[in-house]
Amino acid sequence: MDQNQFIGFNPADLPTPCFVIDEGALRRNLSLLKEVQDRAGCTVLLALKAFACWPLFPLIKEYLPGICASGPHEARLGREEFGGQVHTYSPGYTDGDLHEVLGLSDHVIFNSFHQWNKYKEICLPLRDKTSFGLRLNPRQSEAEVPLYDPSSPGSRLGIIKDEFRPEDLEGISGFHFHNLCEQDLAPLKRTLKAIEDQFGPWIKQMKWVNFGGGHHISKPGYDREGLIRIIRDFRQKYGVEVILEPGEAIAIHTGVLVTTVLDVVKNEIPAVIMDASVSCHMPDVIEMPYRPEIWGAGNPGEKAWDASLGGRSCLAGDSAGIYSFEKALLPGDRLVFDDMSHYTMVKTTTFNGVPLPSIALYNPETRQTRVIRRFGYDDFKGRLG
Repeated sequence: MDQNQFIGFNPADLPTPCFVIDEGALRRNLSLLKEVQDRAGCTVLLALKAFACWPLFPLIKEYLPGICASGPHEARLGREEFGGQVHTYSPGYTDGDLHEVLGLSDHVIFNSFHQWNKYKEICLPLRDKTSFGLRLNPRQSEAEVPLYDPSSPGSRLGIIKDEFRPEDLEGISGFHFHNLCEQDLAPLKRTLKAIEDQFGPWIKQMKWVNFGGGHHISKPGYDREGLIRIIRDFRQKYGVEVILEPGEAIAIHTGVLVTTVLDVVKNEIPAVIMDASVSCHMPDVIEMPYRPEIWGAGNPGEKAWDASLGGRSCLAGDSAGIYSFEKALLPGDRLVFDDMSHYTMVKTTTFNGVPLPSIALYNPETRQTRVIRRFGYDDFKGRLG
């Protein structure tokens, strides 16, 4: 994490496990996104699937005009707590889902012509207040991890060229594609070329094109000038509005997960048990997989003392991996996992009855940390009956 973030923050002041979000870091990311939005003349939305800490919506709304949702619950959260634009896409709507989504959304995007035609008669009378779109699948694989590749062979996400039916475009105002996963500009260029090559003749009939998410805009070294040029050129070429839906670019490097060491078990290598759980609180570590950074820790053998770090669930694989430390960890020590805001807080579970982490906000100007939510037994019980 940037050395200018979390200055004055003391992990010992918190109940654990606890997510902590640096409001100053969030503002820095948002400033970069707003610059792109203003200079490129596009619309940038907050993707709730990546970051949905709604007490921070008033701050985010200072920079961005709305949210994108993946169904009625996210759409409702966006409408009630953000209050700006709501754009909703789902791979499949039920009758109940669509009825609710239509009452909440400014844009509604369908995954297939079958779903569009199924609900077309309901949607067409609403075109004065709601814009409808279709998701396209360019079959241009760019994501490095197959789990996160919307263009993988046999993907259910979006319409491929062979299944595209121009005769069914009545009432459709825009196209949507989402093909990236925390990536730089070159994959977007290749994806955009594939979209234009396959669907270009019909883009000029549209009012907007949504480039989806996965754009690593706030990452140091990302070519934001190049992105601005691409968006401007695309808008001029086709006469459409361009929309972006970044998730990680908004919340990356804004938050940490603080945990306490509960025990150190002796084995071939010392095994640390934390009050946080990797499988419950950091599931992408296992799904992706990836190795999260820990403040002050190193790779195996890099420092004086090596240990494996695991959570308190009964899952044998509830582990973050092996780390090294300057000295042996003891029960009561605090560990800080870096970069735990995006695609982490939204994915937590209560498997095994492990409590959810508390949520806190850190203000770098006042150097004050305040806990805004604690979770307990009722949150676990309420999910199960």
